[in-house]
Amino acid sequence: METYGSGGIAALGDPTRRAIFESLARKPKPVGELAAELPVSRPAVSQHLRVLKEAGLATDRADGTRRIYQIRQQGVQAIHGYLDQMWGQAMAGFQAEAERAASQASADPQNTISNHRQEEP
Repeated sequence: METYGSGGIAALGDPTRRAIFESLARKPKPVGELAAELPVSRPAVSQHLRVLKEAGLATDRADGTRRIYQIRQQGVQAIHGYLDQMWGQAMAGFQAEAERAASQASADPQNTISNHRQEEP
C-alpha cells in the first residue's frame, strides 16, 4: 500500500522532475520559464508537472492565459511525515536489537567474551 508521502518520494525519483520541483521551491513559475531552465521541451515539462500535481507536490493557478506552478506545502509535509515515520521505525528496530544484544551479553558475559576472542583474526 502506497502512502501519500511515499508517492511524493517516487515522483521525485526522476532527475528532471526533481529539478523542476527544486526550481519551483525557489519561486512559482510558468511552464515556459521552467522549460528555459532545463534541457527538455515544454511538453515534457508539462508532463512532469502533471506527475508532480498527481503526487500532491505541485499546484497551479491561472494568470491570464498561462498557468503558474508552485510547490504544494501539504505534499512536502506528507514527505516529511513519511520520512519521520520511517526513521522512527528504523530507530525503534535498532534500539530493540541493541537491548537484545545487551540482555544476551549480561546473561552470559563469559560466552560473549569468548565469542569475541574467537572472531578476532
